[in-house]
Amino acid sequence: MEKGLAHYIWTHTRKQQLWILLVVAASMIPYFLSFDLPKQIVNGPIQGHGFEGEAATQTFMRIAYDLPFFGNVVFFPGVELNRLQMLVGLSLVFLALVVVNGVFKLYINTYKGRLGERLLRRIRFELVDRVLRFPPAQFKRVKGAEIASMVKDEVEPLGGFTGDAFVAPALLGGQAATALFFILVQNVWLGMIAGIIVAVQAVVIPRMRRRLLILGRERQLTARELAGRVSEIVDGIGTIHAFDTSNLERADIASRLGRIFKIRYDLYQWKFLVKFINNFLASVTPFLFYLIGGYLALQGRLDIGQLVAVIAAYKDLPGPLKELIDWDQARQDVQVKFTQVVEQFKVDHLIDPAIQAVSFEATAPLDGPLSAINLTVADDSGARTLEHLSIQFARGEFTAIIGGAAAGGEALAEALGRIVWPESGRLTVGKTDLLELPESVAGRRITYVSSDGYFFFGSLCDNLLYGLKHAPLRVPEYDDDHKATRKWEISEARAAGNPDLDIHGDWIDYEAAGATGPDDLFASIAAVLDCVCLTRDILELALRSTITPRSHGALAAHIVALCHTLRHELDKAGLSNLVVPFEPDRYNIEATVGENLLFGTAIGEELTGPAIGRNPYFVDVVSRNGLDRILYRMGYEIAENAVELFAGLPPDHPFFQQLTFMTPDDLPYYQKLLQRLKGKDFSETTEDDKHDIIRLSFAYIEPRHRFGLLTDQLMAKIVDARRQFHEGMPDTMKGAIERYDPDSYTASASILDNVLFGRVSHRQADGPERVRAMVISLLSEPGIYDQVLSIGLDFNLGAGGRRLTQVQRQKLNLARALLRRSDFYVFNRPLPGLDARLQEQVCRNALELLQEKGQRPGVVWVLSNTTLTDLFDRVLIFDNGKLVGDGKHADLADNATFRELVS
Repeated sequence: MEKGLAHYIWTHTRKQQLWILLVVAASMIPYFLSFDLPKQIVNGPIQGHGFEGEAATQTFMRIAYDLPFFGNVVFFPGVELNRLQMLVGLSLVFLALVVVNGVFKLYINTYKGRLGERLLRRIRFELVDRVLRFPPAQFKRVKGAEIASMVKDEVEPLGGFTGDAFVAPALLGGQAATALFFILVQNVWLGMIAGIIVAVQAVVIPRMRRRLLILGRERQLTARELAGRVSEIVDGIGTIHAFDTSNLERADIASRLGRIFKIRYDLYQWKFLVKFINNFLASVTPFLFYLIGGYLALQGRLDIGQLVAVIAAYKDLPGPLKELIDWDQARQDVQVKFTQVVEQFKVDHLIDPAIQAVSFEATAPLDGPLSAINLTVADDSGARTLEHLSIQFARGEFTAIIGGAAAGGEALAEALGRIVWPESGRLTVGKTDLLELPESVAGRRITYVSSDGYFFFGSLCDNLLYGLKHAPLRVPEYDDDHKATRKWEISEARAAGNPDLDIHGDWIDYEAAGATGPDDLFASIAAVLDCVCLTRDILELALRSTITPRSHGALAAHIVALCHTLRHELDKAGLSNLVVPFEPDRYNIEATVGENLLFGTAIGEELTGPAIGRNPYFVDVVSRNGLDRILYRMGYEIAENAVELFAGLPPDHPFFQQLTFMTPDDLPYYQKLLQRLKGKDFSETTEDDKHDIIRLSFAYIEPRHRFGLLTDQLMAKIVDARRQFHEGMPDTMKGAIERYDPDSYTASASILDNVLFGRVSHRQADGPERVRAMVISLLSEPGIYDQVLSIGLDFNLGAGGRRLTQVQRQKLNLARALLRRSDFYVFNRPLPGLDARLQEQVCRNALELLQEKGQRPGVVWVLSNTTLTDLFDRVLIFDNGKLVGDGKHADLADNATFRELVS
C-alpha cells in the first residue's frame, strides 16, 4: 500500500475529484454575486441612489455583453422598475442566490460524502484482504483486537477526509479568496487589514497545532494497545482466575487508562488554547472594520452600502478560513493515521492475490504424490522443529506419524497443511510447489485439521459446512425489487474496488460432500456425525431447543404423540413412576410450587422469574385463597433450613447443587432478613420482604429438598388456586402464559419437556439419564430423526464455539474435515481430548468412511494414541525433529523408539 494518503486518494478517485472541482469552480459565481447584491440593495432602493425623482425607475435584469465581431449583444433588455419594485426584485434575486448556493453546497457535500464512504470501504477491504494474505508466522506477532481496532476505528477518519482532500481547499479557499477579493474591491485598507489577519491565522495556528498531532498519535497508539490488552484478558480469563492475577490485570489497566487520561487532558488543554487564539484573531477584525470602516464612512471615503457589504463579506470569511485551517490539521492527522496503519499492514512475503483468486470450476484431482524435499521447519525462536526431511506420501496410502512432544511429526503436518512455511527445502504436489498452488486447488484437494480448529459465530450446521463454501456456485432468484437492489450492490462494490460476489448465493459445493444437492446433503452430514460419535450430542442439543408448531407442524404433532408412546414404554419397562405427568386436577410432586401454581410456561415478562410474585393478578388470586400466609411460612422455613445447613460451607461446595431456590451469595442476605423478621407477624412485614420470602417457596420441590413442608391439604389448595388463576385470567394476560395441554404442543417449552409432559422423578439417581436415553431412542424413529437432528444442527455455537465442550469441538472439527472429499487428509492430533477407547473408535470409523468414498485418498495422521498404528499402511517415527523410523507396523518391532512409544 502507498504511504502517501493524498496520492492514494487521487489514484482511486481522480475522475470524481475533477468533476467535483469543476462544480466547486462553478459555485464561486453565485457566491461572489451574493456578496455584491447587499451593497446594491442598500445603496439603490434603500438609500435612493438612482431614484432621485418621484417617478424615477431603473432597468432590472438587463443582460448584454460586448462580443468580438458582433459588438454589443443584448440577450435580455430588462424591465423598468420603480424604487419599491426594485427593492422587491433585488431581494428576490438575493433569495434565489441563497437557494442556488445552498443547492451547490448540498450537492457538493453529498457527492464528497459518497466519495469518502466509497474510499473508506476500499481501504477497509484492502486491509482485511491483506490480513487474509498474511504469511502464517505473522499471526503469531499480531493481536486480533488491534487489527480489528485499526480496520474499524483508526481508518474511520480517512473516509471523512477523502471527500475533503481536494474539494475542501478548493471550496473553502475559493470562498475565502472570493470574500477577501470582494473586500479589496470595496476598500483597499479594509482588504489589507483582513488579509493580514488571515495571514497570521494561516501561519500561526497550523504551527501551534503540530503539538496536537503528536498528542493525537500517542492517543491512537495507547488506545490500540488498550484494545489488544483487553482482548488478552478476555481470551486468558481462565488463566487469570486460576493464578489469582485479576488484581495484577486491574493495576495494568488502571496504569494504561492513567496514561491515556494524561494524553487526552494535555490534548484538550492545547486544543482549547489554540481555539482561544484563533477565535481572538477572528474577533479582532470586526472591531477594526467598525472602527476604521466607520471612520472612512464618516469622512465620505466609504459609503454605507460598501461598509455593510464589507462586514457581510467578512462575516463569511472566518468560517471558510477556520474550516481550511481545520482541514490542514485533519490532513496531517489522517496522514499520520494512514502511515501508521500502512506500516502495521506492510508485511513481507504476502501471499500472491492470484493464489487466492476465486474459482467457480470443479478442481481436478492432484497429479502426483505429496512430497517433502530436504524440508526444514523452524519455530519463531529459530529452533528447528524439523530438519532436512525428504519423504513422499502417495494417494491411497494411510500413514501414521508417532513421536514424543515436539518430535517433529506435528511440524511436518503443519507444513503439509500450509500452517507453517518451510525455512528451507520444498513441499511439492507432483512437480508443483505446494505454496505456489492456488488455494482453490490446495484448499480443496488437501484437507488439514488439528485439535484447535476455530468455529465462527453461527449455527453448528454453518460451521460444519464451512469447508464446502468456496464460491457462490448458484445465484439466487430475485424478484424485480431485489434485482434492482442487487444491481446497485454490484455497481457500488465495483466502484469501491470490492468483489461483487453474492453472499446470498448458494456457496456449498455439494459434489465435494458426495451429494448432488440440498436434498441428499443431509445423508452425508449424518454419516460424518455418526463417524465422529457426535450424533447423540447433537440430539441432546435438540432436546434442549424450542420449536414453533407453525414452522415444524408435522414434527410438533409427532412429538405430542410421542408423549403417549413414552408413557407406554415406561409402563412396559416397569418405570411408570420415573416421570410424573402434568394433570390439570392433580399436584405434580416433582415440579416446583411455582410450576404447579401456573400450570404452564411463562412467555411474557409479567410472570417470568421473580416478577411472578409482584404480578397484581397473581398476588390477588394467592391472597384470596389464603396462600400468601402459607407460602410465607413455607418460605420462612426454607430460609431457616438453608441458613442452618449451608451457612458454614464454602460457595463451591457440591451441596449447593441441591440449593435451587437461592445462590451462595444470597445466604448472607437471608441471614440478615431472618433476624429482621424474627418475631414479626405476616401483617407487620413489608411488601419487599414478603416477596423475598415467598419467592423461595416457588422453587421448592418436596422429593428434592425434603424439608417436609408440603401436605396433601396444601397441595389441594394450590391446585384449587391454579384453577381460579386460569378461569379468571384477564384478557390482557392470556398471552403471558402457555398452559399445559396433553393434546397440543407447548411452543415455549423444549422438545424434551414436550415429550415428557411432566417432570422426572428425583427418587432415582440415574432417572434423568435413563429418561433422556428413552426419549432419544423414540426420536430416532424414521420420519422424525432427521427433523430432530436438523434442529440440533441449528444450535448456535456462540463466540469461538464456546457453547460446546472441548471434546464436542474436537469431534465437530474432525467431522467438518471428513465431510469434504479431498485427495489428501492431514490429521494433526485432532482428538487429544477423547479417551483412548473413543479415539480408537473414531479413528477406525474415519478410516473406514474415507475408504467408502471410493477415492482412496492419502491420509497422514499424527496420532495421540500410539497403539493405533496397526490401523495404518505405514508408520513414521520422529524424534528430535528427525525421521528415525519408516515402515509397516509389523516391520518396526525392532525399532527401539517404536517399542518405547507403543509400550
